[in-house]
Amino acid sequence: MSGLGEMKSAARRAALSRRRALPDDARAAAAAAHLLAVLAAHAGKVIAGYMPIRTEISPLPAMAGIADRSPVCVPVIQGEGLPLLFREWHPGAAMIDGPFGALVPASGAFLEPRVLIVPLLAFDRRGFRLGYGGGFYDRTLALLRGAGPVTAIGLAFAGQEVPEVPTESTDQPLDLIVTEEGSITPRR
Repeated sequence: MSGLGEMKSAARRAALSRRRALPDDARAAAAAAHLLAVLAAHAGKVIAGYMPIRTEISPLPAMAGIADRSPVCVPVIQGEGLPLLFREWHPGAAMIDGPFGALVPASGAFLEPRVLIVPLLAFDRRGFRLGYGGGFYDRTLALLRGAGPVTAIGLAFAGQEVPEVPTESTDQPLDLIVTEEGSITPRR
């Protein structure tokens, strides 16, 4: 493993450990309320959320809150090294097990989102995120941004902020980060 690869692996382990210690219902509800307020400005656009796994903060309350004003979808992993697809989701949608323990809709149209709620292990003020290392969101954001404007919103607890996320040339920055304390616009 390269020096950067080892640094990212160590950062992932530390971030996951920190995130496990953070969740509580009141902070998660506050983050969801801030996220819903941000999403309201994007009403009418296709919005991609995600089905939370492990100790990820849940975007589901905000996704349900915007579903009457915007088409909402969630990621479906096609395979290693491939970008994500996004299948239509709505509150009460029939879900099945997908890769990595995330649920995916059993049926529905595939949509192309213009706003993505992105899960993460850690983030920095530059707008970079540390994910699980598969590169799915980086590949997907690069592809979507090549087709037009896309807004990538990281959702996290404030305690997931780190001074600097280790990055490489393929890492796609976030446009906004939402926490239980409000929104953070990255400085570039």
